[in-house]
Amino acid sequence: MGYQIILSPSARGDLHGIVRYISLDSPERAVTFGRFLISSIRRLADFPEMGRMVPEFGDPSIREIVVRAYRVIYRLNAKTDQVEVIRFWHSARGMPELA
Repeated sequence: MGYQIILSPSARGDLHGIVRYISLDSPERAVTFGRFLISSIRRLADFPEMGRMVPEFGDPSIREIVVRAYRVIYRLNAKTDQVEVIRFWHSARGMPELA
């Protein structure tokens, strides 16, 4: 098994907000998309460096993958073999805030 994936409280809040917002139009699509976002981060367990370094921060441990219109920001910790998902950030929102 690879790296452990952890969702930060801010990432959990982001995911909840995304699903809640989509559910206003379609509850079924909301659940499906929420699951899609979660499944997209599972690959990080085996390929933690697949994402690029987030250019706004210039820190090689802060990386991102893009899933449709969302930037999935994560922190890579090679010493503990952990990937901490920090944010699910819609790209239209501009520069991500790390909470």
